[in-house]
Amino acid sequence: MNKLKWDRDFALEQAADDSDLLQELIDIFKESSAKDYRSIEKGVGSKNTEMVCAAAHSIKGAAASLGIEGLREIASDIENDCRQGSLDTAQNRTVELEELLRLLRQL
Repeated sequence: MNKLKWDRDFALEQAADDSDLLQELIDIFKESSAKDYRSIEKGVGSKNTEMVCAAAHSIKGAAASLGIEGLREIASDIENDCRQGSLDTAQNRTVELEELLRLLRQL
């Protein structure tokens, strides 16, 4: 779980100290990030940097708002690389991203 680098206190503060709301937000993120991950895989396969960039941006923003720094970092790296027209980071870090998304499902 440490690989997620989750700041639960920050996330709880963002949810107005409402743990039920926080769990609801996490559940929504689990769903959306799974879809975004599939978009990243599809975009890499079809060499579509715009698709990969949009999906990475989505993961980055949601992870940042929930204080999940590990996911935010990887998504940010993928997004920045895609903005340069490259899919290298997405190709090289997909396994790592998938591992962190598996850890996310345990929250």
